[in-house]
Amino acid sequence: MKPRVLILFAPGINRDGDLSVAFQEAGAGTHIQPLLVLRESRQDWLDYQILALPGGFSYADALGAGKLWALDLQVYFKEEMQRFVSAGKPVIGICNGFQALVKSGVLPGINGADKPPGATLTFNQGGHFECRWVHLQPESQVCLWTRGIESTIDCPIAHGEGNFQLQDPAEINNLEQAGQIALRYLKPDGTSAARQYPYNPNGSIGDIAGICNPGGNVLGLMPHPEDHIFEYQNPKRETRRYHSGLVLFQNGVRYAQES
Repeated sequence: MKPRVLILFAPGINRDGDLSVAFQEAGAGTHIQPLLVLRESRQDWLDYQILALPGGFSYADALGAGKLWALDLQVYFKEEMQRFVSAGKPVIGICNGFQALVKSGVLPGINGADKPPGATLTFNQGGHFECRWVHLQPESQVCLWTRGIESTIDCPIAHGEGNFQLQDPAEINNLEQAGQIALRYLKPDGTSAARQYPYNPNGSIGDIAGICNPGGNVLGLMPHPEDHIFEYQNPKRETRRYHSGLVLFQNGVRYAQES
């Protein structure tokens, strides 16, 4: 049977459809559920094999990007999130979904669920919204979503608050040693972005584009791999090799099938 993906829908989210298509192309079945419906129905999240938080502008980014969605996760769905993550099931949060995972304390997950996350996604270093294509290097063999991927990934970004920072900058060494840095920004030639704009589009420490939890089942990333699933979506497809984001979703679906 196809793994079933629960896609959370908060008011203002606009990438749920794209995310659904990406998972379907990877071989999964999808179910988009508004948070209000989940609150009223008390659906058991463990009926699903994968949990996904799409991008967009939840609650119009009032009080900060992903903050109000994070409060939903902390207040109404804390037990559901903890059970899903603790069960080792695949979880992915993209852009606004990544922000919600960080601000609710699910990621980086190094301090425990009831402690401050020690990380944030704040305003882009350039002070303005960024919408451009970026190049990513999958790094972590701990993260089930990036494990075994040998090629780089090209996909777009679209965010104003994607600057990943740590309360203690030295903590980046611990993230690296634990294999929690899942994706980094690259230059087009495959070399390090070295925090240079526009290759690192937001100023994130260590060129971090995505991180995972210590268990490797939860991935959060700012870029949108779901928006580069088909070759025709790449504006430079005639001059560049085809490095789509589909491999991330295939990894997640494969893991769910084998678990």
